[in-house]
Amino acid sequence: MTLEDMRIFIMVVNTGSFTAAAERLMLSKQFVSRRVAALETRLATRLLVRNTRRLSVTDVGQVFFRHASRVLDEVRQTEEALSLRQTRLMGSFKVSLPHIFGLRHVAPLLSQFQQQHPEVTLAIEVNDRFVDLVGEGIDLAFRIGALADSGLIARKLDVLPMVLCASPSYLHAAGVPQHPDELLHHQCLRYGREGQSGWELVVDGQRYSVAVSGPVTSNNGEVIRESAEASLGIALLPHFVVGEAIRQGRLNSILPEFTPPGLTLNALYPQHRQHSPVIRALLSFISERLFPQPSKEG
Repeated sequence: MTLEDMRIFIMVVNTGSFTAAAERLMLSKQFVSRRVAALETRLATRLLVRNTRRLSVTDVGQVFFRHASRVLDEVRQTEEALSLRQTRLMGSFKVSLPHIFGLRHVAPLLSQFQQQHPEVTLAIEVNDRFVDLVGEGIDLAFRIGALADSGLIARKLDVLPMVLCASPSYLHAAGVPQHPDELLHHQCLRYGREGQSGWELVVDGQRYSVAVSGPVTSNNGEVIRESAEASLGIALLPHFVVGEAIRQGRLNSILPEFTPPGLTLNALYPQHRQHSPVIRALLSFISERLFPQPSKEG
């Protein structure tokens, strides 16, 4: 029995299938199945009950799951303790990133961090879905927007600005709105859960709600940006999604005096990871490069 076998079994239980576990671990389904079978042979007991519809955990499997989880957690804590003593970072860490912002801004920094700390192994997942950090063994997640109540530790990194924008051809045909009320008469492209029913803008420090409608809604900012560039309507999107299109003239910013509230970027991690030197170093590394503090003169 190896630590890797424990990790594979825990992932199978957490995901509920060999296929999903294999995808998360970036292994083949056949390899995952063989390792679990070998584990059952080694322990001389059935850990999982398999059928065509679902996978269930036996009572013995539940006991093994709890003990294996504790063993792996102790291993990680031991690695971190050694890391502190040796004044170098080491250990395996799983990081979850939001799709667009994560790929463009965080993933390159993770690569730089790993190059500086070669004894740190990073497993990086990219998706916009809700993730169960504890259940899925994720050590650190970056998430944008409102957070659900949980037992996780949330560290606010920055507020990402939002932009109202549309293509020059759409604005030429439909007119440039001068006040949020005029958005009622425009095609509006709605992004994310927050934008499904309406938009919120800040006018003289007061929030101003606008009911909008239009031909496209999506939980993916790139879809909305492409729809805006195709002249399908006005979009309200994070600047990191549309900044390049605005600089190149494919989109024009509108209603600049009516500032949309920004989206909060948070780093999330479980309670038991709050003293991790790798997480502290990684968050410091990313914050210093993504959100440098202005220098103080004088």
